[in-house]
Amino acid sequence: MILTAILVIILAAAVAPTLHRVLPALSHWLLALVPLSAACWFATLVPGVAAGVPVMETTRWAPSLGIALSFRLDGLSLLFALLICGIGAFITLYSGGYLRGHPRQGRFHLFILAFMAAMLGLVTADDLISLFVFWELTSITSFMLIGFNHEDARSRRSAIQALLVTGGGGMALLAALVLMGMASGHWTLSAIAASGVDLRAHALYPAMLVLLLLAAFTKSAQVPFHFWLPNAMDAPTPVSAYLHSATMVKAGVYLLARLNPTLGGTEPWFWALTIAGGVTALWGSAMALRSTDLKKILAYTTLMALGVLVLLIGVGSDGALKAFAGFLLAHSLYKGALFMGAGSVDHGSGTREVGDLGGLWRKMPVTGLFIALAALSMAGLPPFFGFVAKEIVYDSAFSNDRYLVLAVLLLANGAMVAAAATLFLNPFLGAPTRAAAHAHEGGPALLAGPAALAGLSLLFGLWTALPQGLLAATADAVRGAPLGLELHLWHGVTPALGLSALTLALGAVLFLALAPVKSLLAGVQKVTRIDHDRAWDCLLALVEALARGVTGWLQNGILTRYLTLTFAGMLALLGSSLLLRGGMSWPGMTLSVGDGLGLALAVLMLAGTVGALRAGSRMAAILSLSVNGLSVALFFLLYGAPDVGITQLMVETLTAIILVLVLARLPFLPAGADRPLPAKLLHAALAIGLGACVTAIMLSILGQPLPLDLSQFFGDTSWLEAHGRNVVNVILVDFRGFDTLGEITVIAAAGLGVFALMKARKGQGNRP
Repeated sequence: MILTAILVIILAAAVAPTLHRVLPALSHWLLALVPLSAACWFATLVPGVAAGVPVMETTRWAPSLGIALSFRLDGLSLLFALLICGIGAFITLYSGGYLRGHPRQGRFHLFILAFMAAMLGLVTADDLISLFVFWELTSITSFMLIGFNHEDARSRRSAIQALLVTGGGGMALLAALVLMGMASGHWTLSAIAASGVDLRAHALYPAMLVLLLLAAFTKSAQVPFHFWLPNAMDAPTPVSAYLHSATMVKAGVYLLARLNPTLGGTEPWFWALTIAGGVTALWGSAMALRSTDLKKILAYTTLMALGVLVLLIGVGSDGALKAFAGFLLAHSLYKGALFMGAGSVDHGSGTREVGDLGGLWRKMPVTGLFIALAALSMAGLPPFFGFVAKEIVYDSAFSNDRYLVLAVLLLANGAMVAAAATLFLNPFLGAPTRAAAHAHEGGPALLAGPAALAGLSLLFGLWTALPQGLLAATADAVRGAPLGLELHLWHGVTPALGLSALTLALGAVLFLALAPVKSLLAGVQKVTRIDHDRAWDCLLALVEALARGVTGWLQNGILTRYLTLTFAGMLALLGSSLLLRGGMSWPGMTLSVGDGLGLALAVLMLAGTVGALRAGSRMAAILSLSVNGLSVALFFLLYGAPDVGITQLMVETLTAIILVLVLARLPFLPAGADRPLPAKLLHAALAIGLGACVTAIMLSILGQPLPLDLSQFFGDTSWLEAHGRNVVNVILVDFRGFDTLGEITVIAAAGLGVFALMKARKGQGNRP
């Protein structure tokens, strides 16, 4: 059923453009039913998963490679699946209202649903290779979403930046997953966890950890890979609301949480995650206070939340992992509502600048209500679920004596309070501005998402038992063992409650002193002088300059250089392999009568080679090369391969005829300048070295036992399965028929190319 849900969403993506053309006013409502139905099905699995019974599903994919589409739903993956499909349904609906009348709205639905399917496959995948495939699909589809407004240069730049950063992390993930499979001997996450193999004690653990952190940090925008996420705000608001609330940017967080039981708990894990998460949280908080664009404020507070989530995984205590589960849900709910609300403000007023907004409550009271509810949850005020999650976070840090972590969380949450106040108070309760004069309320499609998500933030805060079972299963999955989680709106008078009050006071101070705070942060940035976008542009310019230089040196149109580099590379690879593998031991040689004839043929081949090199005409060179080809055919005949020998004889005959016909039509060109002596010596050394290397390899192969399994297989099955007694022909036509077809296709394409060139030459006359 998991695969079915993914395939149904993919099918909906495929038909989305056509459906929009047929029913432009209803397409988004109909398409939203697909992820909504999937979310309802996933919701029916909550009781079983909360009871500790995961859902497993396996479908054959590439059995010869040991790859299967294996899916697993435990608390962590089920929570993500509900967020992806539930919020995805509202985003699909929201995009229909936000992009109403857009000429490429159908294409947008295709992209967003394709991304949804990829993200759903990522969080439910159990097979390591399937996990990587879905990971890369999220990068590709997010590239198309961020660059949806491709006419805009900024959108194109942001999309390419996001693709390169996250795509580079994807390559690191592939290497990490391969190392995990090699080290554990298993290729599914569940099998690795159940095998009892301690990857943390393996010699490959440092490499696995570094590669995994690169993948997760690039995807979830942790410092120093954080710069792509704010730039992705150039995408349409539905993209920002979906990718940056519960899906794309949390993929790295999901990966760290998923692998915490097998790779976490070590000192490198703790320090890497706590430092990166803490720095990201503080940096995102500071930049959120400096920003004046609604979407940018939300983007930077998303960075803050991602940093906190990574920090909690790094701390790794039971309380921290419980806090991780609660904060993950709380952030997804209020951030999705706020992003969609900000888009409604932009859609209704024409601007997202806080300084240009004011008095919107009179014109957009419904939107203002939902933004207020979500902002209160973001600020961590009761009775919202954001308050419940913040209490767990503070309690985990305080009870484990992590005072530095506690200080980071306090500063970050204080900034969140100030950002929440900025999002609501000034735009809706401030003095009316010019933008408020023509502002208008959004339609049902724009309001459904903020209403549902903000309402759930309030509902889960008042009725904490509702999400408790799922969040407990989520924390258990991240720990890899039962933890037990109890959620309460009121915990009594505790240190966490005092920290919440201190957070509100700090947030109020930051909001009231926002102007001097911005000036202070601007001064700090001037001192540090870190311009990540400029550094990225310089890096890309350096890579492009290096590529142009290497290409200009390699691809200069001189065939001799091409051949020299090719043969030098072959010599380096073959020679190093021969030396490192110890392949210099050769068998003793005894000459027989057949070997004497073979030696004579070898001398004849050498004579043909010398003749080709010393030939004074084209015809003499062709005849000398034909001596080589005919000698090879005689070799095959001499050593018991008549079919191959006859084939070689036919090929050599046809080659000689074709060469004569082609060269006869080509004009005679004056001889060019002779090569200098150093070039001659280099080419001679390459030729002799490569020939000697290949000879040594062949002699080494002769010294090994000759496996006859494949020959026996072809001999036994050529008649039974292919009804042919000529084994060589059966191999070419049946067993490797596609390979032969490919070779024929290549030869036919080359022939057509030569024919076209000759025809073009004929049309131009005999001009040099």
